[in-house]
Amino acid sequence: MMAQIQQKDKVNLGAKKFSMWIFIFTSFMLFAALSSGFIVYSGGRGHGLDVILPQAFMYSTAVILLSSITLFFASKAARQLQFAKQRLYLWLTFFLGIAFFAIQIYAWYVLAIKMGIYFINPNASRSFIYVFSGLHLVHVLAGLAVMLNVIIASYRNTPQVKNLFKMEMASIFWHFLDIIWIYLYVFLLLNQS
Repeated sequence: MMAQIQQKDKVNLGAKKFSMWIFIFTSFMLFAALSSGFIVYSGGRGHGLDVILPQAFMYSTAVILLSSITLFFASKAARQLQFAKQRLYLWLTFFLGIAFFAIQIYAWYVLAIKMGIYFINPNASRSFIYVFSGLHLVHVLAGLAVMLNVIIASYRNTPQVKNLFKMEMASIFWHFLDIIWIYLYVFLLLNQS
């Protein structure tokens, strides 16, 4: 009976992991399509970005990189059954994610108020800055929800198999967010002037 329950859990966990990879693939394709749209539009005459990105984007990049490192340490602690360390690093990752979100909003403030570059703009290349970072922030909100779910589960009497699975799922998603932001930031840097 116990073996049947474990086998059922294993199948369910495998399906959840597959769903996560499908979501990541579709998100990747969304950002690839938007990048292609930007390239096609900005290739036209007078449609270049022609703006220097706010330094806040650089700071947010450093913060999200640091959050991936803390999540790595949380996963390592979970594998070593060091649950207090796991929780500490999970909370650090969560708060770094919030800091990333806040810095991105500040970057929008700099763009709009200090630089006069608004979402609705005659040059849609500039609007793409908001589209790229805004869609990424929606994904970050989802990542924060996933992280909070893992944090809550770490305080409950969750079986180690499920604890490690939740850590793996959160890691896959969060590192994907990290990679996507680095791609978007470098993409925008290469097209800024």
